Amino acid sequence: MSLFDYKVAELHELLHKKEISVTDLVLESYKRIDEVEDKVQAFLTLDKERAIETAKKLDEKLGTDESKGLLFGMPIGVKDNIVTKELRTTCASKILDNFDPIYDATIVNKLHSAETVIIGKLNMDEFAMGSSTENSSYQKTKNPWNLDTVPGGSSGGSAASVASGEVLFSLGSDTGGSIRQPASFCGVVGLKPTYGRVSRFGLVAFASSLDQIGPITRTVEDNAFLFQAIAGVDPMDSTSAPIEVPNFSEALTGDVKGLKIAVPKEYLGEGVGEAARQSVLDALKVLEKLGATWEEVSLPHSKYALATYYLLSSSEASANLSRFDGIRYGYRTQDAENLIDLYKKTRAEGFGDEVKRRIMLGTFALSSGYYDAYYKKAQKVRALIKKDFEDVFAKYDVIVGPTTPTPAFKIGEKVDDPLTMYANDILTIPVNLAGVPGISVPCGFANGLPLGLQIIGKHFDEKTVYQVAHAFEQATDYHKQKPVL
Repeated sequence: MSLFDYKVAELHELLHKKEISVTDLVLESYKRIDEVEDKVQAFLTLDKERAIETAKKLDEKLGTDESKGLLFGMPIGVKDNIVTKELRTTCASKILDNFDPIYDATIVNKLHSAETVIIGKLNMDEFAMGSSTENSSYQKTKNPWNLDTVPGGSSGGSAASVASGEVLFSLGSDTGGSIRQPASFCGVVGLKPTYGRVSRFGLVAFASSLDQIGPITRTVEDNAFLFQAIAGVDPMDSTSAPIEVPNFSEALTGDVKGLKIAVPKEYLGEGVGEAARQSVLDALKVLEKLGATWEEVSLPHSKYALATYYLLSSSEASANLSRFDGIRYGYRTQDAENLIDLYKKTRAEGFGDEVKRRIMLGTFALSSGYYDAYYKKAQKVRALIKKDFEDVFAKYDVIVGPTTPTPAFKIGEKVDDPLTMYANDILTIPVNLAGVPGISVPCGFANGLPLGLQIIGKHFDEKTVYQVAHAFEQATDYHKQKPVL
């Protein structure tokens, strides 16, 4: 039996009984990577030498007060758009091919404080732009449940590494569903926190008003433990919210009696596959048996969410990615005649097609004569989408629906059709536009591929989201099923 068949709390107990060591855990992680990485291709960079050295130092602390934290010694993977000091950070882009940061992101400092061990950096869609991890400049990550299918994106490497047992848990980032959608496709648990709950300092920006870092794990309990360690205000991030962080594990009671659930009719309507729709209806029956009640509601402006998101996120990306110019760091063209030529050729050679597409769309939306018609109007619609959520949350505790319209699709199936690819995030995008928290938990299978249940909560009410997710998980066994590699 692999050590990765255990939950974090169980491994913590084994460590303190000294039945295993931190070195055992880290070596087990690299052993599993050796076994399956050629098939899954989740990692871009491994930090083996430093990880083993860290593990040995932590073993010396075992049994002391310094080792009491639940995450002590646990191996973790980090998405490659979160900067790590002296560990290559590429955002899966050629333009950052040789970038070794000189500082750690706040979130990485928090992982160090919790005494976790970083195993390596995980593959993703370039600059987090994509829904399949096919836009990486380096490799295509595969879904451990079926190697012919995508793991989702942009945090595909983060989800696949957990699903395949290479690491206990990982960090991803979510701009329009990039944690929840791959978590759904890979049959794991992924949380997009409330905007401002987790520091973005050191997260390479895609769309600054939407991006959030969050945990991907195999169980809801493990997710709450990791989230506890990374949440909180950060003076280095002006968008970080100065709101107290509760003890999230207190919500893991399994009790949802009296909770009121809203189910938007738009989330079960046109475009949502029958398997995804049925899995949600079955999940609602489980929650009903546990004492919750549900009613159908409407989020009328959600039909505009996709267009709103791509206008706003592309506009922000156009501004954020202007810093990659070949002058200060990263890739620089070898064939430039003057400064303007250097800028143009560096960006043409360094950025992939999807990134160029979004930069151009965003620059157009922000340009003189089009700003009011596109960007400003999108901001107004965003306010309406947020108001829809507030109206529903005035009467209900959580909103429930499918995470994705379908299970994972085949590699290459949608890569030449951007609009169809974009539509894959139609159920997750409204959550980012509203800034509320959402979690995806496994809730069924279709053709041997996992399906995800999305549970959405009020601003800064991750506790209730965890309460519902944990109760559902404990009443089912979808989370216990693992892919065979």
